[in-house]
Amino acid sequence: MALFVIAMSRRITIGDKIDNSWYDAHATFYGDMSGGETMQGACGYGDLNKQGYGLQTAALSTALFNNGSTCGACFEIMCVNDPQWCIQNAGTITITATNFCPPNYSKPDGNWCNPPLQHFDLSMPMFTKLAPYKAGIIPVQYRRVPCNKQGGVRFEIKGNPNWLLVLLYNVGGAGDVSNVKIKGSNTDWIQMSRNWGQNWNTGIVLVGQSLSFQVTTSDGKMLQFDNTVPANWQFGQNYEAKNNF
Repeated sequence: MALFVIAMSRRITIGDKIDNSWYDAHATFYGDMSGGETMQGACGYGDLNKQGYGLQTAALSTALFNNGSTCGACFEIMCVNDPQWCIQNAGTITITATNFCPPNYSKPDGNWCNPPLQHFDLSMPMFTKLAPYKAGIIPVQYRRVPCNKQGGVRFEIKGNPNWLLVLLYNVGGAGDVSNVKIKGSNTDWIQMSRNWGQNWNTGIVLVGQSLSFQVTTSDGKMLQFDNTVPANWQFGQNYEAKNNF
Protein backbone atom coordinates (compact mmCIF):
# COMPACT_ATOMS: atom_id res chain seq x y z
CA MET A 1 0.00 0.00 0.00
CA ALA A 2 1.33 3.42 -0.93
CA LEU A 3 2.29 5.71 1.94
CA PHE A 4 1.51 9.42 1.66
CA VAL A 5 3.37 11.92 3.83
CA ILE A 6 2.75 15.67 3.90
CA ALA A 7 5.92 17.79 3.66
CA MET A 8 6.66 21.50 3.79
CA SER A 9 7.72 23.48 0.71
CA ARG A 10 8.69 27.02 -0.19
CA ARG A 11 8.93 29.07 -3.38
CA ILE A 12 12.47 29.92 -4.49
CA THR A 13 12.18 31.82 -7.77
CA ILE A 14 9.47 32.93 -10.15
CA GLY A 15 10.15 32.69 -13.89
CA ASP A 16 8.36 33.44 -17.15
CA LYS A 17 4.79 32.55 -18.04
CA ILE A 18 4.04 29.66 -20.38
CA ASP A 19 3.05 30.40 -23.98
CA ASN A 20 -0.76 30.34 -24.09
CA SER A 21 -1.16 31.17 -27.79
CA TRP A 22 -3.53 29.03 -29.88
CA TYR A 23 -1.99 26.67 -32.47
CA ASP A 24 -3.39 24.32 -35.12
CA ALA A 25 -3.16 20.56 -34.79
CA HIS A 26 -5.20 17.37 -35.25
CA ALA A 27 -6.60 14.86 -32.77
CA THR A 28 -7.48 11.17 -32.78
CA PHE A 29 -8.20 8.76 -29.93
CA TYR A 30 -6.91 5.42 -28.69
CA GLY A 31 -8.44 2.78 -26.49
CA ASP A 32 -12.12 2.58 -25.55
CA MET A 33 -14.41 4.43 -23.18
CA SER A 34 -12.93 2.61 -20.16
CA GLY A 35 -9.56 4.22 -20.85
CA GLY A 36 -7.59 1.12 -19.87
CA GLU A 37 -5.13 1.48 -22.75
CA THR A 38 -4.20 5.00 -21.65
CA MET A 39 -2.71 3.84 -18.34
CA GLN A 40 1.07 3.67 -17.79
CA GLY A 41 2.74 5.11 -20.90
CA ALA A 42 5.92 6.82 -21.99
CA CYS A 43 5.83 9.55 -19.34
CA GLY A 44 6.43 7.00 -16.59
CA TYR A 45 3.13 7.44 -14.78
CA GLY A 46 1.19 4.44 -13.50
CA ASP A 47 -2.51 4.16 -12.70
CA LEU A 48 -3.66 7.55 -13.96
CA ASN A 49 -6.88 7.31 -11.97
CA LYS A 50 -5.05 6.81 -8.68
CA GLN A 51 -2.49 9.49 -9.57
CA GLY A 52 -5.15 12.14 -10.17
CA TYR A 53 -5.03 12.42 -13.97
CA GLY A 54 -8.04 10.23 -14.72
CA LEU A 55 -8.94 9.97 -18.41
CA GLN A 56 -8.33 13.67 -19.08
CA THR A 57 -5.12 12.75 -20.88
CA ALA A 58 -3.44 12.51 -24.26
CA ALA A 59 -0.45 10.99 -26.03
CA LEU A 60 1.59 13.60 -27.89
CA SER A 61 3.26 13.41 -31.28
CA THR A 62 7.04 13.71 -31.59
CA ALA A 63 6.82 17.46 -32.26
CA LEU A 64 4.99 18.06 -28.96
CA PHE A 65 6.43 15.29 -26.77
CA ASN A 66 9.93 16.78 -26.85
CA ASN A 67 11.65 13.57 -25.72
CA GLY A 68 9.44 13.42 -22.65
CA SER A 69 10.09 16.89 -21.31
CA THR A 70 6.48 17.92 -22.04
CA CYS A 71 5.11 15.16 -19.82
CA GLY A 72 2.77 16.65 -17.24
CA ALA A 73 1.95 19.78 -19.25
CA CYS A 74 -1.71 20.72 -19.66
CA PHE A 75 -3.46 21.73 -22.88
CA GLU A 76 -6.84 23.21 -23.73
CA ILE A 77 -8.21 21.79 -27.00
CA MET A 78 -11.21 22.60 -29.19
CA CYS A 79 -12.53 21.11 -32.43
CA VAL A 80 -12.45 23.63 -35.30
CA ASN A 81 -13.25 24.03 -39.02
CA ASP A 82 -15.13 20.75 -39.43
CA PRO A 83 -18.90 21.33 -39.24
CA GLN A 84 -19.54 17.71 -40.25
CA TRP A 85 -17.85 16.28 -37.16
CA CYS A 86 -17.27 19.01 -34.56
CA ILE A 87 -20.04 18.85 -31.97
CA GLN A 88 -21.81 22.20 -31.96
CA ASN A 89 -21.11 24.28 -28.86
CA ALA A 90 -18.86 21.55 -27.49
CA GLY A 91 -16.50 24.11 -26.03
CA THR A 92 -13.06 22.95 -24.98
CA ILE A 93 -11.45 20.10 -23.08
CA THR A 94 -8.37 20.26 -20.87
CA ILE A 95 -5.95 17.35 -20.80
CA THR A 96 -2.58 16.44 -19.31
CA ALA A 97 0.20 14.98 -21.45
CA THR A 98 0.86 11.47 -20.13
CA ASN A 99 2.00 9.42 -23.13
CA PHE A 100 3.79 9.40 -26.50
CA CYS A 101 2.20 8.83 -29.90
CA PRO A 102 5.08 7.24 -31.87
CA PRO A 103 5.79 8.07 -35.50
CA ASN A 104 5.24 5.51 -38.25
CA TYR A 105 7.49 5.78 -41.28
CA SER A 106 6.27 2.58 -42.94
CA LYS A 107 3.57 4.22 -45.07
CA PRO A 108 3.52 7.50 -47.03
CA ASP A 109 0.42 9.14 -45.52
CA GLY A 110 -1.97 9.03 -42.59
CA ASN A 111 0.89 9.11 -40.09
CA TRP A 112 -0.44 11.87 -37.89
CA CYS A 113 2.17 11.47 -35.19
CA ASN A 114 5.14 11.82 -37.55
CA PRO A 115 7.25 14.97 -37.24
CA PRO A 116 6.75 17.81 -37.82
CA LEU A 117 2.99 17.32 -37.25
CA GLN A 118 1.49 18.48 -33.97
CA HIS A 119 -1.01 15.86 -32.90
CA PHE A 120 -2.97 14.73 -29.84
CA ASP A 121 -4.03 11.11 -29.44
CA LEU A 122 -6.76 11.54 -26.84
CA SER A 123 -8.50 9.08 -24.60
CA MET A 124 -11.83 8.12 -26.17
CA PRO A 125 -13.90 9.87 -23.46
CA MET A 126 -12.08 13.13 -24.19
CA PHE A 127 -12.32 12.80 -27.97
CA THR A 128 -16.06 12.17 -27.84
CA LYS A 129 -16.59 15.42 -25.96
CA LEU A 130 -15.46 17.18 -29.14
CA ALA A 131 -16.71 14.89 -31.93
CA PRO A 132 -18.43 11.51 -32.46
CA TYR A 133 -15.99 8.61 -32.38
CA LYS A 134 -16.85 7.86 -36.04
CA ALA A 135 -15.03 11.06 -37.03
CA GLY A 136 -11.74 9.26 -36.43
CA ILE A 137 -9.60 12.38 -36.79
CA ILE A 138 -10.52 16.04 -36.35
CA PRO A 139 -8.80 19.41 -36.82
CA VAL A 140 -8.26 21.17 -33.51
CA GLN A 141 -6.69 24.21 -31.98
CA TYR A 142 -4.78 23.97 -28.74
CA ARG A 143 -2.95 26.09 -26.22
CA ARG A 144 -0.95 25.54 -23.06
CA VAL A 145 -2.83 26.25 -19.85
CA PRO A 146 -1.86 26.01 -16.18
CA CYS A 147 -2.43 22.62 -14.57
CA ASN A 148 -4.88 22.73 -11.68
CA LYS A 149 -4.10 19.77 -9.44
CA GLN A 150 -5.55 18.78 -6.09
CA GLY A 151 -3.11 18.35 -3.23
CA GLY A 152 0.66 18.67 -3.34
CA VAL A 153 3.38 17.53 -5.69
CA ARG A 154 3.97 13.81 -5.23
CA PHE A 155 7.20 11.84 -5.23
CA GLU A 156 7.31 8.09 -5.80
CA ILE A 157 10.57 6.44 -4.73
CA LYS A 158 11.79 3.59 -6.92
CA GLY A 159 15.08 1.96 -7.95
CA ASN A 160 17.51 0.15 -5.64
CA PRO A 161 19.94 1.06 -2.84
CA ASN A 162 22.62 2.11 -5.32
CA TRP A 163 20.39 3.83 -7.87
CA LEU A 164 17.49 6.05 -6.87
CA LEU A 165 14.65 6.72 -9.31
CA VAL A 166 12.01 9.30 -8.40
CA LEU A 167 8.74 9.79 -10.29
CA LEU A 168 7.25 13.27 -9.93
CA TYR A 169 3.53 13.57 -10.55
CA ASN A 170 0.47 15.66 -9.71
CA VAL A 171 2.51 18.76 -10.59
CA GLY A 172 0.49 21.97 -10.90
CA GLY A 173 1.30 25.21 -12.68
CA ALA A 174 3.22 24.61 -15.90
CA GLY A 175 3.06 20.89 -15.05
CA ASP A 176 6.14 19.78 -16.95
CA VAL A 177 9.25 19.45 -14.79
CA SER A 178 12.48 20.68 -16.36
CA ASN A 179 14.96 20.16 -13.53
CA VAL A 180 15.22 18.29 -10.24
CA LYS A 181 17.82 18.40 -7.47
CA ILE A 182 17.81 16.14 -4.43
CA LYS A 183 19.43 16.54 -1.03
CA GLY A 184 19.93 13.92 1.62
CA SER A 185 20.11 14.92 5.26
CA ASN A 186 23.87 14.21 5.07
CA THR A 187 24.61 15.63 1.57
CA ASP A 188 24.66 18.84 -0.39
CA TRP A 189 22.29 19.38 -3.32
CA ILE A 190 22.71 16.71 -6.01
CA GLN A 191 21.71 17.25 -9.63
CA MET A 192 19.35 14.52 -10.85
CA SER A 193 19.10 13.34 -14.46
CA ARG A 194 15.96 12.76 -16.46
CA ASN A 195 15.75 9.01 -16.98
CA TRP A 196 12.53 8.90 -18.99
CA GLY A 197 9.37 10.94 -18.93
CA GLN A 198 9.09 12.40 -15.43
CA ASN A 199 11.35 9.80 -13.80
CA TRP A 200 14.54 11.34 -12.43
CA ASN A 201 17.55 9.40 -11.13
CA THR A 202 20.81 9.65 -9.22
CA GLY A 203 23.55 7.13 -8.48
CA ILE A 204 24.32 8.65 -5.07
CA VAL A 205 23.42 6.33 -2.18
CA LEU A 206 20.78 8.06 -0.05
CA VAL A 207 19.26 5.16 1.87
CA GLY A 208 18.60 6.06 5.51
CA GLN A 209 18.55 9.80 4.89
CA SER A 210 15.60 12.17 4.75
CA LEU A 211 15.22 13.64 1.29
CA SER A 212 14.56 17.19 0.11
CA PHE A 213 13.93 18.34 -3.46
CA GLN A 214 14.30 21.44 -5.59
CA VAL A 215 11.87 21.15 -8.51
CA THR A 216 11.81 23.54 -11.48
CA THR A 217 9.01 23.61 -14.05
CA SER A 218 9.35 24.71 -17.68
CA ASP A 219 8.25 28.27 -16.91
CA GLY A 220 11.25 28.72 -14.61
CA LYS A 221 9.36 28.49 -11.34
CA MET A 222 11.11 26.56 -8.58
CA LEU A 223 9.81 25.10 -5.35
CA GLN A 224 11.98 23.64 -2.62
CA PHE A 225 10.46 20.75 -0.68
CA ASP A 226 12.35 20.34 2.59
CA ASN A 227 12.46 16.88 4.17
CA THR A 228 9.65 15.66 1.94
CA VAL A 229 10.73 12.06 2.45
CA PRO A 230 11.55 10.85 6.00
CA ALA A 231 14.71 8.91 6.74
CA ASN A 232 12.83 5.61 7.07
CA TRP A 233 11.49 5.73 3.50
CA GLN A 234 11.20 2.54 1.50
CA PHE A 235 11.12 1.82 -2.22
CA GLY A 236 7.64 1.86 -3.70
CA GLN A 237 6.31 4.48 -1.31
CA ASN A 238 4.73 7.80 -2.32
CA TYR A 239 5.13 11.08 -0.48
CA GLU A 240 2.98 14.19 -0.91
CA ALA A 241 4.30 17.70 -0.41
CA LYS A 242 2.14 20.28 1.33
CA ASN A 243 2.18 22.70 -1.57
CA ASN A 244 2.06 22.76 -5.34
CA PHE A 245 2.97 25.16 -8.13
